[in-house]
Formats: sequence, structure tokens, C-alpha cells
Amino acid sequence: MNLLEKTLNSIEDLHEKSMLKARERLNCLIKPPGSLGKLETMAIQIAGITGQVNNSLSKKVIIIMAADNGVIEEGISVAPAEVTALVTKCITEGGTGVSVLARHARSDLMVVDIGVNQEMNYPGIINKKIRYGTGNILKEPAMTRAEAIKAIETGIETVIEAKDRGFQLIGTGETGMGNTTTSSAILSLYGACDIEEVTGRGAGLSDEGVKKKIDVIRKSIELKYPDISDPIDVISKVGGLDIAGLAGVYLGCASERIPVVIDGFISGVAALMAIKLNKKARNFMFPSHMSAERGGKKLMECLSMEPMFYMDMRLGEGTGCALAFSVIEGAAKLINEMHTFKEVLGRNHI
Repeated sequence: MNLLEKTLNSIEDLHEKSMLKARERLNCLIKPPGSLGKLETMAIQIAGITGQVNNSLSKKVIIIMAADNGVIEEGISVAPAEVTALVTKCITEGGTGVSVLARHARSDLMVVDIGVNQEMNYPGIINKKIRYGTGNILKEPAMTRAEAIKAIETGIETVIEAKDRGFQLIGTGETGMGNTTTSSAILSLYGACDIEEVTGRGAGLSDEGVKKKIDVIRKSIELKYPDISDPIDVISKVGGLDIAGLAGVYLGCASERIPVVIDGFISGVAALMAIKLNKKARNFMFPSHMSAERGGKKLMECLSMEPMFYMDMRLGEGTGCALAFSVIEGAAKLINEMHTFKEVLGRNHI
């Protein structure tokens, strides 16, 4: 049994007894029942994940998968392929959006080179390279089935490493030119919708560029004919190494019972793939924001989730996770630090 099979078989349901105890505790706190809305729902879900009513989520990390996509050679991105390596290095140097917001959230970063099309021998970059970028999905499969499985297992392994380092809350991020193309391809398949409905401008394509992008996706799907009953087949034919790696992160978090946060469009498509591999993985996820990418709404419909924020963001990298961390951590603190009516009345005679 390989690591992926072992992980899929190990994912269990949420702890119902812990969720009941958390709900009872919340209803006793000095507030009207349910008055903290979705914060209470989050606190209950966290208890179901960990099996404990009282939780600390102060040690946080965003796992960022960096990879290139061969389809970029079709001219479906305004930025050259070299930008992937540049941004990946800049994340570790503290100069990107997620770098700034992670510092603000007091979160660590684990930057993983899972498929950048360059050598990335820089401090702070974890080398787990499967291959130097994917194949051009218009001309060939993105990767072999074995490489897709290895990429998913890489995400699982990274979660195990994060757990060993004591991280209690994990976010997901990515960087890679061309990854909105691969994400739109996958979403169009599982959303059973027109490609136009889920394909946007990415890093800033013109109207003509978007039309070309749609055409590339359509032809890639027609030529590869991915089997939607087999998520690994879909990833290997029209997906990306970053998507596969992040799917593994979600599965790893579900197996290790660690709360995990979805960032934006690409991270969300990876979450969808994890759910297709094991539907129980959904119970361990928290969506951060509604991506401003054209497919953002359809993605949330496919995930059956309601995002925390509507901020017109579409950068990726894990930026939404950094913002969501404080909300999720705050939800856990409510149970730990708020007083009950009984406690207050025991000290104060009104």
C-alpha cells in the first residue's frame, strides 16, 4: 500500500462527541446562544477535527507549492515562465504579498519547489521537485500518472513534516505561471459547465488572450479526454504539480486531523480534487475568501462552501489564508477564554 492509499484509508469522520461538548460550552458562555454566528460554527468544527473542546491554534504555517506549467508556451499568460522562480525566491526573502501578510498573522511559511522549471537552490526553499515543470497540456499530458501520485504524496509528506514541527493550523498557497489555465480546465470538468464560465484573465490577459486561453483549454480536454471518475487521471492529463501537491496537503491534514485553510482559485481547485479522492476531507477545510477569478463562484458551489471574505482578491500565494488565520484562531479562543454565566454569577451577586 503506497502513502496515498494509506492516507485515503486513514481519514475518519469528525468527532461528534467533542462537537456536542463544544456546542454545549458555547451555549453556556456569557452571550445569547448562537450570537457569534459562524465563529461558533468554526469552533465546533475545530473540536470535531482535533477531538478536543479546548484548542490552541497559535502555531500556524502556510504551505506554498511552486511549479511551472508547460502550457504557458501557448501564450496564455502575460508573464514569462521565469516569473515562477522569481516569485518563489521573493517569497522566502519576505517581499511578496503572502510574505507580508504571513508576518502580520505571525505565521510561518513552508515554500516547496515541487516543479519549478529551474534549479532553486536558495535558503528557505524546500526541494521536493518532481520534474522541471509539466508538459504542455495542449500537446501532451501534464505528467504521468506516477508523477501525479508522487506529487500528491509530496503534499502529504509536507503535512507530516509540518506536524512534526508543531504546527496546529495549516494554510495552502501556490505560485506558478499558467496555473489558472490548468485550474479552469479541471473546474470546467467537475463543474459540468462551459469553459468560458470558469476561465478568466489570470495575471491580466486581454480579451483576445482570454479567448485563446479558452480555446487551449477546450482543445486540451478534447484531445486528452480526462476521466472525471478518476481524479488522478484528470490531474495527470490537464492539471499541475502545484494542484496535485496541494490536494495532498488537504488529504494529509485530514489524515493527521489538522485544520486546513483554502486560499483562492488554484488552492480551491486542489481542495476539490482532494474531496473527489475522499469526500471526508471536506470536513477539515475552512475556505478563506471568494476569488475574483471568473470561476470563483462556481468553485464555491462545487465545494458547497461559503467563504469568509469577499475582497476581490486573486493573487493566490496563500494570502487569503493569512487573513483567515486570525478569524479561525479567534474562534478557538472563544471556548478557551470567554466566561460562562455560571462563572460570572458565582463571583457577582446581581
